[in-house]
Amino acid sequence: MNTDKTKCFTVFAYPCLSAFIRGQNAFWRQLKIMNSSLTGKTILVTGAAKRIGRGIALRLAQEGARVAIHYHHSEAAARRTAGECGGAELFRANLESVPEIQRMFGDVEQRLGRLDGLVNNAARFTRFDPLDITEQDWDFIHSVNLKAVFFCCQQAARLMKRQGQGRIVNISSLGGIRPWAEHAHYCASKAGVIMLTRALSKAFAPEIAVNSVAPGVIPFEDIDERGRRMIESTPARRGGTPAEVADAVVYFLTASNFVTGQILAIDGGLSQR
Repeated sequence: MNTDKTKCFTVFAYPCLSAFIRGQNAFWRQLKIMNSSLTGKTILVTGAAKRIGRGIALRLAQEGARVAIHYHHSEAAARRTAGECGGAELFRANLESVPEIQRMFGDVEQRLGRLDGLVNNAARFTRFDPLDITEQDWDFIHSVNLKAVFFCCQQAARLMKRQGQGRIVNISSLGGIRPWAEHAHYCASKAGVIMLTRALSKAFAPEIAVNSVAPGVIPFEDIDERGRRMIESTPARRGGTPAEVADAVVYFLTASNFVTGQILAIDGGLSQR
């Protein structure tokens, strides 16, 4: 056996094989996008600049959707996410303001022409002893976590009704299913999102399906000791990921209108404890 020839073959074969594999992977990714039912669909994700919202936006872009990214203060992060989504359109709005919500959806229609899906992800989270919660504390949470969700659903449904179909996914929380003593105001807002989802699924049927994803502990770099203890109590013995939440969102966005009014907990079984 000619070892020189073997070495030469090895040197040239590996790069060729690597390039071939990369080409095949790119081909299958493109084929998946072409076959995805989200290809070309316009989907607005609120609070999409960072964290779970960013993960959802990236996944939808991978599925071929035309992603619209809402943000309020996090412009730099929103622009980075938009770039990673292939140049997604950006929409800035303060969701505490109903007129700004109305303006945002008007901008979506004007700039993108239609709206096929809405993911209500934007939310706030604070912790207080219920005896210390003020009216301002309560309104700070509910103005975005519940009030804005309703008015975003309302504006989206008006567009979708004219089109004849649409999908809405509201991100609720394990806190809307299980009570947390130091988060009474937050739990109330997320439980409200769950009941709102159910009510609107009846109100907007049959053209529009409305469902909710309820994440459990999705850890980021700022997770505290309480969050770590919740992970230890999770039957799956780990925290979740934005990608796993995004999987559930994609399911609801692509399911038929026979799947509506449903709540899917992505929590590693923690809601069953």
